[in-house]
Amino acid sequence: MLLFKKSPTPIVPWNKGKLIGPKPPLQLKHVWAIRTTLKLDGRTRDLALFNLAIDSKLRGCDVVSLKVEDVAPHGYAIDRGTIRQKKTGRPVKFEISEQTRQSIDDYLEMKNKEPSDFLFTGNRGNDRCLTTRQYARLVSEWISLVGLDASLFGTHSIRRTKATLIYRKTGNLRAVQLLLGHTKVESTVRYLGIEVDDALAIAEEVDV
Repeated sequence: MLLFKKSPTPIVPWNKGKLIGPKPPLQLKHVWAIRTTLKLDGRTRDLALFNLAIDSKLRGCDVVSLKVEDVAPHGYAIDRGTIRQKKTGRPVKFEISEQTRQSIDDYLEMKNKEPSDFLFTGNRGNDRCLTTRQYARLVSEWISLVGLDASLFGTHSIRRTKATLIYRKTGNLRAVQLLLGHTKVESTVRYLGIEVDDALAIAEEVDV
């Protein structure tokens, strides 16, 4: 009697068909396209959330957990904020530009929020902030609004956008490290992928 060994069920890799690796930052033209679209569509909360996420360079978990008092302790947006990062437990400061302050003020004018309330909430009440999953879905929606492939971008694209622009304009890696709240400059190098970008820029300037 012949016994046949049952073939094992093939294991499907978790990343099959998915794009992996660091998500690229948005280009400046994409930032303005998203801003304009959200404003024209009257999406006041989303515009404030997008602008603040770009300015603050915070991780998604920190963006959604911001409270009114973190950015508008007196009822109107201030020009600098400080929070303690969930991942590292270290404080990080961030700037709030004039246009972002205006969008926050417009949003707060529509809402009856206390300083201790979460800044960005969904439909579950002021005592529950947006989840990181809800935030990620919003980011994908914003990306799609301006005709980009949402699968190529993510919440870290938002976090990396201004940091990348600052580095490319100034070359000040230490400043970017502080703004991102990284404990080691090596983390900033990897996060921005600047070694590859800089090497390619140098190569493009050499004509053989």
